[in-house]
Amino acid sequence: MNQEQLSILLPEIRRIAVGAGEKIMEIYKSGFDTETKSDDSPVTSADLAANKFIDEELKKLDLQFPILSEESAHLPFEERASRDTYWLVDPLDGTKEFINRRDSFTVNIALIDQHKPILGVVYAPALGLSYFAGKGLGSFKTSDESSTEPEAIHSRDVPDTAIFVGSRSHTGEDMVKFLENYEADNGQYDLQSMGSSLKMCMVAEGNADLYPRLWLTSEWDTAAAHCILNEAGGKIVNIDMSPLLYNTKDSLLNPYFFAIGNNSVAWNKYLPKSLIDS
Repeated sequence: MNQEQLSILLPEIRRIAVGAGEKIMEIYKSGFDTETKSDDSPVTSADLAANKFIDEELKKLDLQFPILSEESAHLPFEERASRDTYWLVDPLDGTKEFINRRDSFTVNIALIDQHKPILGVVYAPALGLSYFAGKGLGSFKTSDESSTEPEAIHSRDVPDTAIFVGSRSHTGEDMVKFLENYEADNGQYDLQSMGSSLKMCMVAEGNADLYPRLWLTSEWDTAAAHCILNEAGGKIVNIDMSPLLYNTKDSLLNPYFFAIGNNSVAWNKYLPKSLIDS
């Protein structure tokens, strides 16, 4: 897809994300059922309602791109590998945040082409915030209550006191050691906890400098915000600093990665030795 096509498509995907968010908030306010999936992760009636809405609306666009979603039957790799372009969706990212009635859950919709995200929309319905980007179009943020044009966002240079953002649910020994190594070399830092893909959006808008993800995630968790971060001047890289790519293997799990705002810092030098040697 070229820039003109993406610029036409992006408002449609924003509309779909907001519509899915409305479905989620209806259930959030009225009560919801929770089940446990085979991988022990939770799923709610809001996940399923949002997934159904997104699936139906994307199909109405009649672009003939397959849809890969956390809550849908997954395409076998043999079929995925033959498709250069497809939708990658997490209808409710941050289900634990949703269940615990914390507002940092999101709707994530991305378009992947040639293993890279070329369009991304992240909508946080409880916060009324939208982040969106298209390849070559820049990254933007807007509020449901705003009457002004969306605000262009950009990542920032790392200040004297770096701000890291991390998961509320997954910290682990590797993350603790990474922070210890950074502190030993640079002094103090600030660590903020946040749920869902909003962590990457914080880096994209210059409110954080690094999201070190030293725990497993799935490709639908990162793709939409990955595009937003790319267009804001940052990037997501594996811990060897190579680009994070999509649809390259049978597993839909991401390797450990860094979401970074400033491309000049070799963040992997602070990794624990066990990860460097692995």
